[in-house]
Amino acid sequence: MSEKDAVLSDVEGEEETQPEATEEEEKVQVCHLTKETIGQGLSLLCRTGNGLGHAFVKVDLIDKGLNDIASIRSFIHLRFVDISNNQLTDLSHLESLTHLLWLKVDNNAVASFKGQPFAQLTYLQRLSMAGNRITELDGLVGPALESLNLTGNGIQRLNGFQSGCFANLVTLELRGNQLDTTDGINLPNLQQLYLAQNVIKHLEGLERMERLTTLHLRDNQLETLDGLSPNMKCLQYLNVRGNAILEENALKSLALVSKTLRALVLTDNPLVESTDYRLSVLMLLTQLERIDKDPVSPEEVAQAKERIKVKLRHTLFLYLAWSGIHFCSIVFFLTACISFQELKEEMSGP
Repeated sequence: MSEKDAVLSDVEGEEETQPEATEEEEKVQVCHLTKETIGQGLSLLCRTGNGLGHAFVKVDLIDKGLNDIASIRSFIHLRFVDISNNQLTDLSHLESLTHLLWLKVDNNAVASFKGQPFAQLTYLQRLSMAGNRITELDGLVGPALESLNLTGNGIQRLNGFQSGCFANLVTLELRGNQLDTTDGINLPNLQQLYLAQNVIKHLEGLERMERLTTLHLRDNQLETLDGLSPNMKCLQYLNVRGNAILEENALKSLALVSKTLRALVLTDNPLVESTDYRLSVLMLLTQLERIDKDPVSPEEVAQAKERIKVKLRHTLFLYLAWSGIHFCSIVFFLTACISFQELKEEMSGP
């Protein structure tokens, strides 16, 4: 499955395909990169940056057993580099590739961003370093980065994502790390955040993500959705499949994003097995278009709205009765309220 397909499967709430190790994946012979190997992987002939000549700007060096890429330094016109599935720990030789736009270093052995050349790669827009050994974010900068994939590392804290260093970041993938909180992401321009398969127990710091449209939290340890914020004015898709949500009360924070949320995935939570959760959700989010993989039907919306009316009548009755108002006055007041609400819905209908 391609990187694009993986993202789409997250958005649609489908099963994610994980690479499986096979017996055929034997140890490859570690070797240094040669200009001959680079030449074999070159493609995409384009005009150079100064407009005075032409050069190949793309290179594919996947699965070459590389532990050193010093020879790439002289290929200064490269813009697209894929060095996935090697044995690399040091990327410093990429510092001369100042025109680099796209870099993929998946499944290597990079353990730290410190000492790496990202401060020099000022035009880099897409960076994927999934499946490395990174545990912290110190040293990573990306003023032009729009997409960053750090899936399958060992990151425990998000202490490096500040808007000043990643002002253009739109998509952030941190699936399969060791995060226990969402706190530490100060990226107001972020639109898509993928945090599946961590150990997240608390939603924190989300109020800073005003432009977020997609939040993917599948297979974590959330017991409640407390932490959702009314500042999340663009959120349309929320996936909390495979968490530990047990009670309806744990969903109450969904009301804070009710104006924009259109799709919610709750499958594989204890709540789903024990209650009529779809109706409970629709009472909070009458604008939802899809719950899990099934579209919301007009009949479900009508049933939810009727349940809301019943709950409102019951609440008002208890309040008025507690206030000592005469029973006949209570009945008259409730009838007037319900009639006004029905008239209001009829006038505001399609």
